[in-house]
Order: sequence, then structure tokens, then C-alpha cells
Amino acid sequence: MLSHLSQAALFRIEAWFNSVFGSNNPLYHLGSLGVYFFYIMVVSGIYMFFYYEPTVAGTYNTLQYLTDEQWYLGGVMRSLHRYAADAMVLVMILHILREWVLGRYRGARWFSWVSGVPVLIMVYIIGIEGFWLVWDKLGQFLMVRTAEWLDWLPIFNSTMARNFLSETKLTDMFFRMLIVVHISLPLFLQAFLLLHIKKVSKARILPPRMLALGTLASLLLLALVLPTVSQDRADLSLEVGILQLDWFYTFFYPLMESGSMGIAWVLFVCSMGLLIVLPWLPPKRQLKRAKAVAEVSLDHCNGCGYCAEDCPFEAITMRSRSDGEAHSQMAVVNADNCVACGICIGACPSSMPFQHVQVLKSGIDLPQRNVQHLLEATHEALAPLTGSPRILIYGCDHGVDVERLSQPDTATVSLPCIGALPPAFIHYALRHGADGVLLTACRYGDCYHRLGDVWLRSRLNAKRRPFLRSSVDRSRIGLCGAAAPDQQHLRNALATLRQSLHESPRKHDDFLDV
Repeated sequence: MLSHLSQAALFRIEAWFNSVFGSNNPLYHLGSLGVYFFYIMVVSGIYMFFYYEPTVAGTYNTLQYLTDEQWYLGGVMRSLHRYAADAMVLVMILHILREWVLGRYRGARWFSWVSGVPVLIMVYIIGIEGFWLVWDKLGQFLMVRTAEWLDWLPIFNSTMARNFLSETKLTDMFFRMLIVVHISLPLFLQAFLLLHIKKVSKARILPPRMLALGTLASLLLLALVLPTVSQDRADLSLEVGILQLDWFYTFFYPLMESGSMGIAWVLFVCSMGLLIVLPWLPPKRQLKRAKAVAEVSLDHCNGCGYCAEDCPFEAITMRSRSDGEAHSQMAVVNADNCVACGICIGACPSSMPFQHVQVLKSGIDLPQRNVQHLLEATHEALAPLTGSPRILIYGCDHGVDVERLSQPDTATVSLPCIGALPPAFIHYALRHGADGVLLTACRYGDCYHRLGDVWLRSRLNAKRRPFLRSSVDRSRIGLCGAAAPDQQHLRNALATLRQSLHESPRKHDDFLDV
């Protein structure tokens, strides 16, 4: 129930964002936005480093100079650094919540989910240490409370918090050490980010250009209208009074302030532990691995490599054949990475329904939903069609339930991903009883299996093999992006295609995109 409600809420919010941003919907680019904000922090941080003086007296004065005397550039850079750091935390949290709501963290996706936990921790460590380097009242508060929090663990010989009892215990060397650590940690963060996307093919590192420019412009406007300023200078001889907390990074510290260091540790360990084990907790709705993994048929594999090129999760590699066949390469499936999306079937040239064989075979296939099953489902859907125009809908399991659109003149076939549809099946359906074919994927830019809708569109436009034959009348084909609650949108697309088929044909190479 919670899953359905949260998905319904998410889809409604995303639909509103789509109406505002179109293909640049930031909710579809949360991961790449996080990396983008990281790069903004790196660039702005490098500029600030050239002015920063890592001494007890100089650290606060340096940032005051950048903010007050060089507000037109240094102050802007400081504000960009701060706001990009906050924005990175925001998109990371939204990214985690969205993947959880959509269930994109189980099965073969567990590695990307689990490897994201150290990324989250590292971002917080770097951010909190950045507040220390300002050395204002907020930096003092965070440094002392962090030391007390670490002191609660019985692993240190001396109490770290004692080092912050008076100004005389702080040295310039301490701040030099902090700046070195602050520069070094982003290198480790970069390594963790690369590890995070290790099993993701063609990962989107940066957001679309218009979204990137719009985001940067928004940050610049915020930096000019509401510049980042330091609070009062730190003074260890005085108790910290009222503070303006940055809740993106310091939401945890009020609990420490109450003295509940043990509770804070329990919450931290339990929350991080829950994130790590979440992919293996019930309820599990994944197919059994023995049934889910794609299998290669060497008798029908010609070593073209299209399946390896199109796989969204690096589950397929090409290796040299050793069986004496004429083809030099063969596809090999890594079972740990396969998510059973079937995109490899749609990419295989052997997935050709026009073959005169008793059982249709493909070079790579899913045992539980193979290309022969797709051919039989197509025949079963076309056979009872009556009326005019007769339309066959190929849909996606993760989009609208296409069976609800079945009518005497409309038949439906659902696939694990629309990218699993070999283009030849569109031609086959049009040759065997369908007046038109409607293809429905997830919402554009948000394929559940990442690239299915992209590859389908490229195959229809003859930009990616296997192509849809040039002889196929594109005016009889419709393409619609629709998430699970977008049934009315799909009905409208179906009505549009039906009306188009009633009217005079449009340009031959122009399929209906709604």
C-alpha cells in the first residue's frame, strides 16, 4: 500500500515537472545534477584556495575579505561553493528516495545502491569539515560537537574535545591539516562516484545543457541576491549562543546538543545499515535468478556485439569464440549484472519473425519471455482483431497496463521493456493484420531500464541497429511515453493514431510521436 501511494504521489509530481521543464525535468537527472554540483564546488573551491590563509587568525579574515571586499567574484564564488554543496545534498536525498519508491535498488542494481552509501557519507564529511574551515561560531559549534561525538566511542586514548577548550590549544598547523584534508577528500569522493556507476552502461555524468545552464544561472542569481556570509568569529573562551544552522548538513547536531551522543550513534549506524541491507529486505518481487538471466544461443549468435553495446547495465561482453565457428566473437552474459530487461533481444539481428522456422530463435534471449513467446503473443493478439482500423499496442510492463485498452479493434502485447521489441516485429505486425502499431514506453527520459525508450526511438529513426526497414510506412506507427498512471494520455495517443489512420497518410518517414 505504501509503495503504491508513494509511486502515485511521485508520478503526479513528475507530471507537473514535465509540464514545466519538458525533457529537462530535473527529477529525471538527479544523479547527473549531483555530479554537476560537485564540479561547481571543485571549481569555486579552487578559486577560494588561492586566497585562503590556513591560520588561526587568517582563516576567518580571508573569507571576510572575499565576501566584503571582493564580493563581485570572490563572494560569488564562496556563495556558489556553499549553495552547490547544499544542492548536492538535496539531489542526493531525492535520488535515494526516488530510486527507493520506484524499486530500482534490488537484484542486479544492488551494487549501485550500496556503493552510493559511502558517497553519501563522504559528502557529509567534506561538507561539515568545510564549515570548520570558516572558523566562525557555527564552525566552532560543529567542531566541538563532532569531537564530543567521536569521544563517545571508546577507541581514543585522550579526549579530542579537550583540544577546543581554549584558543591556546589551537595552532596554525591544525588549520593547514584541515585544508589538506578538505582538498584530498574530494579525490576519494570522485573515486566513489566512479565506483557507483561502475556497472551502469553509458551513465549520464552531466545533465542536459539547458538544465545545466538554467541551474547555474539560478545559483548565480541566488549568490547575488542572498550571498553567503560568516557568522561571528569563533571564540573558544565563550559559549556558543544562537546559531543559524545549515539544515542540509547539520540536522543531526541538535540531537548531539541535547547530550544524547549514544542515541546519535545508534541512529547513524542503524540508518546507514538499513540503507546497505535494503536491497535484500522483504517484500521481494524479483524473478528467480535462474529464470531471469539472459542466455546466449551460440548457434544463432553472429558476434555482431549489438547486444553488448545496448545493454544498460554492462551485463554483456564480447569474447573470442573457441568452437571453430566462422564468427570470431560471441556474447557472454554476466548473471550478476543482468536485470532481465530484454533490451538485448531487441538489439539482436536474429530476432527476425519473418524466418520460416518451426521455433523462432534469437542469438540472445530470456528463457521465460523469449522471442518465440513474443511471436506467439503477437499472433494471438492479431488473430481476433475486427473493425477498422485495427491497431496493435506494444507496451512496457513498467508503464500503463496496456491490457485495459483491449477492444475488438485494439490488441495489446506487453514486454519487460519497450527496448526489448525487435523493430522487425513492427513490420511483421503491419504485414499480418494490423493497420497501425502503437508503441508505448515509460515517460520519455525515465525508462525503468534506463535506455529502452532511447534505443527504440533510435532504431525507428535508423540511427541505431537493427533498423526498422525503410520500406515500412512510418505514418502507421505511433510512439507514446506514459507512466503507470498515464492511462488517459495513452488513450489519447491511441485516438490520435486511429484518427491519423482514417485520414490521408502523412509523410512516409514520419511516425506519430505523441
